Amino acid sequence: MAANGEIYDMEKLTAAHRTLPFNTWVRVENLANRKTVDVRIIDRGPFVDGRIIDLSHSAAKEIDLLGPGIGRVKLVVIQEPQPIAPALFAVQVGAFAQRANADRLRAQMAARYGTAKVVTRPQNPNLWRVLVGAEATEEGAEALAQRIRENSVEKSSGLVVRIDQ
Repeated sequence: MAANGEIYDMEKLTAAHRTLPFNTWVRVENLANRKTVDVRIIDRGPFVDGRIIDLSHSAAKEIDLLGPGIGRVKLVVIQEPQPIAPALFAVQVGAFAQRANADRLRAQMAARYGTAKVVTRPQNPNLWRVLVGAEATEEGAEALAQRIRENSVEKSSGLVVRIDQ
């Protein structure tokens, strides 16, 4: 398992670096033969003085570093990782087989709480979920869920869900 949580696959063009952010793309040049390979940082290391990067088996093979195992290389960052958007949370107040029912509840929730939307459940296009709010923290969404429960005739459970992924 790599430090970023991925399962390490030695046949992918990946590498370990002590400080570069995960998902940074780096061009590695073998200074002895000028061959290059582009790798994605997914792990931490190397933890040996004088070494700056650990390449996967496949990446080392691309630039002829398999035999010696080490060599002088030059690194150039070619792509920074995409910034991670802050998390957003909402309260799911219903799921409906009929879009009209979801639209009706969405209108009621929007009138009471300002933000509400209908989204199609990806695994089942015939199910429409009604989500209320767009909170920056799970705690904020839970507080909104509590307000919805207190004001609801049906005493809906109000399920907190993450909406940014």
